Amino acid sequence: MSDTAGKEKAPAAQGASVSELRSGRWNTVGIPTEKSQNFSQSSRRLVRLLSAEGPLVVLILVMAVASVALVVSGPRILGHATNILTEPLIKYRDPSRINFPKLHNTLFVAIGVYVMSYVLSYGQAYLLAGVVQRTMFGLRSEVEEKIHRLPLSYIDRHSRGELLSRVTNDIDNISQSLQQSLSQLITSLLTMVGVIVMMFTVSWQLALVALLVIPSSMVTMKKIAARSRAKFIDQWRTTGQLNGLIEETFTGHAVVKAFGRQADAERRFAGMNEELFDASYGAQFISGSIQPAMMWIGGLNYVAIAVIGGLKVSSGSMGLGDVQAFIQYSRQFTQPLTQTASMFNVLQSGVASAERVFELLDAEEQSAEPEAAPARAVEGRVEFENVSFSYVPDRPLIEGLSFVAEPGTTVAIVGPTGAGKTTLVNLIMRFYELDGGRILLDGRDIATMSRRELRGNIGMVLQDTWLFNGTIYDNLAYGRPSATREEVLAAAKAAYVDRFVHSLPDGYDTVLDGETAAVSAGEKQLLTIARAFLSDPSILILDEATSSVDTRTEVLIQKAMHNLRASRTSFVIAHRLSTIRDATVILVMENGSIVEQGSHEELLAARGAYHRLYQSQFTAPVGDGA
Repeated sequence: MSDTAGKEKAPAAQGASVSELRSGRWNTVGIPTEKSQNFSQSSRRLVRLLSAEGPLVVLILVMAVASVALVVSGPRILGHATNILTEPLIKYRDPSRINFPKLHNTLFVAIGVYVMSYVLSYGQAYLLAGVVQRTMFGLRSEVEEKIHRLPLSYIDRHSRGELLSRVTNDIDNISQSLQQSLSQLITSLLTMVGVIVMMFTVSWQLALVALLVIPSSMVTMKKIAARSRAKFIDQWRTTGQLNGLIEETFTGHAVVKAFGRQADAERRFAGMNEELFDASYGAQFISGSIQPAMMWIGGLNYVAIAVIGGLKVSSGSMGLGDVQAFIQYSRQFTQPLTQTASMFNVLQSGVASAERVFELLDAEEQSAEPEAAPARAVEGRVEFENVSFSYVPDRPLIEGLSFVAEPGTTVAIVGPTGAGKTTLVNLIMRFYELDGGRILLDGRDIATMSRRELRGNIGMVLQDTWLFNGTIYDNLAYGRPSATREEVLAAAKAAYVDRFVHSLPDGYDTVLDGETAAVSAGEKQLLTIARAFLSDPSILILDEATSSVDTRTEVLIQKAMHNLRASRTSFVIAHRLSTIRDATVILVMENGSIVEQGSHEELLAARGAYHRLYQSQFTAPVGDGA
């Protein structure tokens, strides 16, 4: 917005103090830090999102149970095959007593079990991919809809790059984390349960020895996870900040180069990149230490089972095939623990991103829309009735402001930078809600109107031009998508867009993008004015709308504006007082209050604040040699 200096900004815009930075409420690039949710709360919320795919989730779990049941039965079958092969040799030392048909059948059963387990596992992974991606599709859509319901104050407190990082990077990370870890975690947990059951069927003494690994594993995982979680949160928070810095630098790269601040930009990037490196390295290193720790614990358990099992075979209390099966179960038991540990860092990273996304989804929304009322014809009478407003609660900007703009009149708003001029029109648009008082449109409180109805009757042209990637024609038609081509071209001619468009190779089909050199800054502003012409509003707001237009074109625009304003209530913010001489009434603002109002001639005759502004623009300073 144009009069940015007129806003009372949060510390993010003003520059946070050293004490605020040290307190942790604000980070080094002026973005407010967010209070993280509890890890378990965020995890449960992710599970609830997935539960929307209830029937498929149940099918996935059934397939997982079946697949694991087949896998854990494999070692028992192979152990039985080993007994068929070794018992005749050990007892009778006669290879001819080996029952080869039975051995072959047992091996075929084992092969069938493993093949069927693979098929079920593949189907489970296929279905899970669909569940995760549809869930992320819904989450991404929910975030996009949430952004449209957020108040402008929330957008002001966060950089665009940081918000973009939540919508893209964080959701992508959640998707990848769930895709990589969820199937593995389900399978690992079910495998551990199944293996424990099978181990007790083989030898309850050895099963108790194997279970000793669980307490030590859980304690190890808990301690390491507690340290790594904070690092993961820092990693994704810093990623968002880095995106914000890059977006800011690249958007303003012309200014950066013009002031020779490339080195400063590189230094800021290097510092932020170093923070991201430290956070990412710490997160990956600490969480990565879980797996080797678990392998070490599992190795000790394996040695204990092998020694005790060997003693039991030598004493004749267990068969060699049973020991072989138990050792395989021991491996199958410690392997899912190790896999769970290795996936835990991935899951923690995803939950850290989920916390940032959920923080956005839980942000306070703008006030609820009233019920839609039948459309009414708008005459354009705007009344401020004892209006009070502040961006920061303890710093009032506008207090007790009252005035009336009659239908068809042109109200010019002037004053020094920071007086509250743009804030005034932002309140008319309901970009912000009032702290006190009312704004009436044709006697109707705008707070009782839907924002769509209110803004549908207002056309707004800002000093900062906004054009989206698309053709010139599409950008013009954005003002009223239902307009015919003849109406679009008529608006273009009225705003003198038609003159320069025909000089372009593709005319109205010329594609505009953020870096296009096809049109100048002044021509872009003409396009936004034509867009407002096309919307045919009852109320017109012009916020320094001709600031980027040359003097010759400005004269033409002023003529067009005069015709456009003829039957509309218009609010014109202007620093160049020559552009608002014909205004019906001029409001002079200082510190959020109207200190003078009247026509151009009346205010000059009063020799007050307006006279001083006028003199500062049109009277040469004494002694300047002019």
